Amino acid sequence: MAQQPRAWQRMLSGRRLDLLDPTPVDIEIEDIAHGLAFVARWNGQTQGDFAYSVAEHSLLVETLFSRIAPGAPVKWQLAALLHDAPEYVIGDMISPVKAAVGPGYGALDERLEAAIHIRFGLPAKIPAPIKKQIKKADKISAWMEATQIAGFSAAEADKFFGKPDPNIMTDLTIVLRTPTETRNAFTARHHTLLKALP
Repeated sequence: MAQQPRAWQRMLSGRRLDLLDPTPVDIEIEDIAHGLAFVARWNGQTQGDFAYSVAEHSLLVETLFSRIAPGAPVKWQLAALLHDAPEYVIGDMISPVKAAVGPGYGALDERLEAAIHIRFGLPAKIPAPIKKQIKKADKISAWMEATQIAGFSAAEADKFFGKPDPNIMTDLTIVLRTPTETRNAFTARHHTLLKALP
């Protein structure tokens, strides 16, 4: 009988995460923060001395979401922070690659997202109106990244990500930090939000 291919990954915490059937008990924020801090957005094709990580992007998306939806419950701020959390084990693929990989990638992402949400007290599926607001923040973040560190003109970014409301971006700039600094900032923000949950 042929042996099934290995579908789990060992985390630095010692947890074994089954990628095909993830459970909330095998998910630790330290593993997520560490993984995301070392995953580069834009396939690493950004200016600066450090890659722009998914962890840094997630912090920006949470800030933007809070501006788009002021007064939103803390749980939705947490959902915004964790919107790309599955990428700590499956990496960040640019949209053309996701399309080429097909629906299998999306299914894997959804299973991981549900387990992560349940682990931190969120519903497995985020309500559509909240998801839409998080997606809007995600696109504004992508626009900022495109124009500030990825070499896009504003016109190009407008075409791909939509023209953002400049008021939402007031006083915000892309931050490039070491993976360790970003990991610590992500973990700290997660702990702050978790503590504020009712």
